[in-house]
Amino acid sequence: MQINLSALATRFAKDESGAALLEYSILIGLITAGVIGFITGAGTWVSSKWSALATAGIH
Repeated sequence: MQINLSALATRFAKDESGAALLEYSILIGLITAGVIGFITGAGTWVSSKWSALATAGIH
């Protein structure tokens, strides 16, 4: 049984079954990074508002 390397390379180059998985993985990673960045920024903003409220005191 002889394996034709040229045919194998051509079949491998045309195979796109893993491409969608890679694209979705990258997309999920970018969305996750955006959500983490948003939550971190919102947390910093809320923390600064609570600190300002705490230092202002209630009169």
